[in-house]
Amino acid sequence: MNTKIAVILFIVICLQSFPVSSNDMNNEIGHLLNYVEETSCKYERNGTMHSGKNAVKHIQNKYNYFKNDIDNTEKFIELSATKSTMSGKYYMIHCNGKPIIKSQEWLLHELRSYRLKNSTTYEP
Repeated sequence: MNTKIAVILFIVICLQSFPVSSNDMNNEIGHLLNYVEETSCKYERNGTMHSGKNAVKHIQNKYNYFKNDIDNTEKFIELSATKSTMSGKYYMIHCNGKPIIKSQEWLLHELRSYRLKNSTTYEP
């Protein structure tokens, strides 16, 4: 393999592994919590529908519980806002006129949009 190509490949791999700064992560998590709280969509958790305001309280509690295990925003979504730790059932989002979607997909989509608007992190 050409040395230049190897060096470029190494740099690209290193850039992908750089962590999000804690300030960026806190801003992203704050944005997502606000996004959930302000949504008109319904958050389904274990078969029960919740408003965004109720859902964000639950997500915040889980976030506080898992905080030491969270080192990036995707991990926040995975541990705090994806599925029930008790039943294993995925949280679902019900928005008028749109297909039902897993909360993880919904939040990852919003995170990508937020990052594009704010250019806060590198996204592979």
